[in-house]
Amino acid sequence: MWYDSAMKWIDTHAHLNISAFTEDADAVAEKCRQEEVAVINIGTTFSTSERAVELAEQCKDLYAMVGLHPIQTVPGRHDEDELGKGGQAFSSRGEVFNVEAFRSLATSSSKVVGIGECGFDYYHTTPDSHAVQEEAFIAQIKLANELKLPLMIHTRGPQPGEASPTGRSVYTDVYEVLKQYATGPFNVHFYAGTYEEAARFFELGGTISFTGVITFAKQYAEIVQAAPLELIHAETDCPYVAPVPHRGRRCEPWMVKEVYRKIASLRRVDEEMVRQQLQKNAQRLYGLS
Repeated sequence: MWYDSAMKWIDTHAHLNISAFTEDADAVAEKCRQEEVAVINIGTTFSTSERAVELAEQCKDLYAMVGLHPIQTVPGRHDEDELGKGGQAFSSRGEVFNVEAFRSLATSSSKVVGIGECGFDYYHTTPDSHAVQEEAFIAQIKLANELKLPLMIHTRGPQPGEASPTGRSVYTDVYEVLKQYATGPFNVHFYAGTYEEAARFFELGGTISFTGVITFAKQYAEIVQAAPLELIHAETDCPYVAPVPHRGRRCEPWMVKEVYRKIASLRRVDEEMVRQQLQKNAQRLYGLS
């Protein structure tokens, strides 16, 4: 995969492909180009996956992943930022992962660099949805194996005071599925687990990534400091969780620079060294040469 060496930073998980950016995705992409930030846009439904591919084809500094988010496998999910018909707020009817359609989309463009995001979400769903989420998760793992593409993994535990449907950590549940089915690399995005849980993913050939949350939430410091630098990535998950000093604004991919800087600060190492290593990490995982 050709990669523009002028791009010094990579936002490895963004959503310029959803309704939050309907009016100005092109302008934000241009801002990213000016800031020397390449962007990987992640699909959450078939329609947002199509949009991610469309954007990647329009701009050399944008890449795409195609997949079905676990919360979109369940009826009733509503999000004003998601891309629905006519760019309106999205209400999920419970999308089924159509492997033929996603295979066709994934192979339609050389700018598709992965499958996902997929995994488990216990925060926005009810326990009885676990089996449906797992079915979609496994199907996407198998497609990634077939196409020899990396996986983008979503993990979110239950709301405070509530138990997971399995009685285990969401990271344990994701790990067990990956261990059984995955044959290629993967990234656990928006990582919020322990080092011990991360170490198990590392042993399977995975990586983890951090968002702008690390710029204002102190509980991430230990894992950011302890994780091997060659096994981590920086992301925004935009339009969500804008980093300091942009709190209160819509998050945009060029803000990923603040995540790079915070990683360097927490690890007490040179910012340029971190930038170069994280760039290499993303290039290696997503086949960007």
